Amino acid sequence: MKIAVLGTGYVGLVSGACFSAWGHEVTGVDIDRARVDRLNAGDIPIFEPGLAECVLACREAGRLAFTTDLALALKDVDIVFIAVGTPAGQHDGEADLSYVFEAGRQIARTLRGPAVVVTKSTVPVGTAERLEAVMRDAAPSGEFVVASNPEFLREGSALEDFNRPDRVVIGCEDRWAGGLLEALYAPLAAEGIRIVTTGRRSAELIKYAANAFLATKIAFINEMADLCERVNANVEDIALGMGLDRRIGADFLKAGPGYGGSCFPKDTVALLRTAQDSGVTLRLVEQTIAANTARKHTLARRLASLLGGTLRGKHIAVLGLTFKAETDDMRDAPAQTLIRCALEAGATVSAYDPAGMDNARQVLPEAHFAADPIECATGADALVIMTDWASFRTLDLARVGEVMRRRAIMDLRGLYDVDLLVKQYRFTVDRVGAPLRSPERASRITLNAHARRQSGALPVHNGFRNLETSDTAPALPGGSIPREEFVNDQSQII
Repeated sequence: MKIAVLGTGYVGLVSGACFSAWGHEVTGVDIDRARVDRLNAGDIPIFEPGLAECVLACREAGRLAFTTDLALALKDVDIVFIAVGTPAGQHDGEADLSYVFEAGRQIARTLRGPAVVVTKSTVPVGTAERLEAVMRDAAPSGEFVVASNPEFLREGSALEDFNRPDRVVIGCEDRWAGGLLEALYAPLAAEGIRIVTTGRRSAELIKYAANAFLATKIAFINEMADLCERVNANVEDIALGMGLDRRIGADFLKAGPGYGGSCFPKDTVALLRTAQDSGVTLRLVEQTIAANTARKHTLARRLASLLGGTLRGKHIAVLGLTFKAETDDMRDAPAQTLIRCALEAGATVSAYDPAGMDNARQVLPEAHFAADPIECATGADALVIMTDWASFRTLDLARVGEVMRRRAIMDLRGLYDVDLLVKQYRFTVDRVGAPLRSPERASRITLNAHARRQSGALPVHNGFRNLETSDTAPALPGGSIPREEFVNDQSQII
């Protein structure tokens, strides 16, 4: 088939490259001439494992081209995918569809034969119908059908997701158009992958509902991590025990600093706006958004508690800036919130990321960006692990401890063995979803003050100052003391 893809951003470039790798003739269209020139020169502007190799191979095979000439791309085309941006509105969070509708107008005015026009961008319910109306206004006699084919790509594994998806969703009421799209995805169907054909509105809502549910799983396990820290349990054990239940599944049960990126924050808010416009209350989605926002904004207070109650005058090293590993995407990354809050609290910050430094410099100009993890950690009072890059797992921890001013680690991704950090390298460790550990208290805490009050082993007090975290050891800031109590007492000096 001959395919045109409007938009050479993340979704458009991955989709176009993969369709071309399947043997189709694909032309990517973008209004940004500089971007098109870069792509035609073999310079891939997006970090995604395997994407550059795929694009270059398809270019060499003559099946993939990039242009600013829409008429050239649409000549004798069979399917046109719209993969332009749908940014969230600055005030209400509703998806901005102006780029989608303008792309539709241009397509309608330029097409000279029958074609299926497909929304690949993530769009609210009813967008395909609105797009078709916009296109009919622009070209009343145009031979086109509008369909929906939402993407389900994860940054860092997009090519794998495209070529081996859990399912393909096609939203279309027209038999001819639906048949053409099913033929496009026939290689996947031959491998046993389910092709779900439904109405356009249902297809659009499937994408939002799926992302909102995954975001809810993340928010849930993060709240379980908070509870684990309070009652001296381990969230990784909780996630394992839950994830082995086939009704729940293990994916997206990894506790961390909160979700970010280009999808979950935007899509949950857009779904909420759609529901509100329809007179429906989505309480669970509302609470998921609120819980994730709160989590990112409590990271600096958590860090302050690790360092005795204040960040003023402290030097913080942050490893990992992107919202997840294997991407350079800084959009809504939790590291942004932590670094800004730390700087506002009077700390200095050094940061390092294997792929996201260029994008990070644009949004965090006040931070110092180090050349490598050791330089980042030099002179630091605390090291914060924000992103679970594989290279961070093999850090020379002995060397890290030597260059730091104070051996304290806040591991928000659960990368390191706490016993190793505490006993061998003498770090104080605040690991997500587990009790705080320090060399002075190297053995795992079995029952904290809160739990022993519940059991009757310790009297109940109104404040935390008189509480002990063991029968013999003094309380440590942010340790097994309920975190909210410590934060409230120290909030005025963060």
